[in-house]
Amino acid sequence: MKYYDEIKNKIIKNEIYGKVKDYSKEKNTVITYFEIGKLLYEAGSEYGKSIIQKYSSKLMLEVGKKYNYRTLYRMRKLYEVFSNEKLTPLVSKLTWSHYLELLSINDSDKISYYINICISQNLSKRELISKIKLCEYERLDDFTKFKLINKEESKINDFIKNPILIKNSYSYKEVSEKLLKQLILEDLDSFLTELGDGFTYVKNEYKIKLGDRYNYIDLLLYNIKYKCYVVVLILDKIMI
Repeated sequence: MKYYDEIKNKIIKNEIYGKVKDYSKEKNTVITYFEIGKLLYEAGSEYGKSIIQKYSSKLMLEVGKKYNYRTLYRMRKLYEVFSNEKLTPLVSKLTWSHYLELLSINDSDKISYYINICISQNLSKRELISKIKLCEYERLDDFTKFKLINKEESKINDFIKNPILIKNSYSYKEVSEKLLKQLILEDLDSFLTELGDGFTYVKNEYKIKLGDRYNYIDLLLYNIKYKCYVVVLILDKIMI
């Protein structure tokens, strides 16, 4: 029972820590669960994977019902995923509930992307789930992914997804320029989020003078992060 006693002690210490030190309990919980996951992984190697069921039955009686098989399995999964040298430094950056949404992802680069996005944009669990469901990482181009993997400096257009998803609440099959602009403006926050970090709205039909003629920009945006204006031109007709 050498593994069991150590796991139980870590759980009890974490329960106490969570009640006393509110400001850092989430970080402590994740680190504790990662350490327990390592012990469960080692115990499984020595006694077989059924050891999780045995440990969970005892812990539910001695510590609390929330330490069931599913919870212990997730702890072991946390260790298995984040023992990857690319991900280990990121194991204490988010809450346990955030990590639960990432454990089913098999690509370490993809996990790293979502963790860094959560940190930079202070995303809630619900917002993270939305980004994963909308396949945000998959819609980045390969060159952007390469730059992320190699930690190269990014540019303003790197994180613009392809395709950009625009909510079509009315289920139109064919959308004119005017209607597409209306759909964008009706849910402007989602559109700006799709473009990436730091975009803000300035004006639609922005009037500019080129030579002796006046022209209109469909949407004029500004990016706070890169300190530049961004011009959006909408095609005459687009199929959704």
